[in-house]
Amino acid sequence: MPQVHVIEPIHSHEPAKLRVCAYARVSSDSADQLNSFAAQVRYYTNLIAGNEDWMLVHIYADRGITGTSTAKRTEFRRMMEDCRKGKIDRILVKS
Repeated sequence: MPQVHVIEPIHSHEPAKLRVCAYARVSSDSADQLNSFAAQVRYYTNLIAGNEDWMLVHIYADRGITGTSTAKRTEFRRMMEDCRKGKIDRILVKS
């Protein structure tokens, strides 16, 4: 009679980290907008790094680009492509 050998699955005890990115954008190159831009990047970097359940994928950022069209927002389009490829679980954005 044939013998059956049961192979138990290997379970990781460490839960998968959420793959998180952020998108930062300002609409002009004025000094106050550039300060806002730097503050957004710094805030998101620290926020993601401070959460042990998250893994930073990337901070996508467009500077001095209009918000009415995505045509010139290269980082936004790159982020969306990475989403389509399944590289990102969560996106953080400024309201």
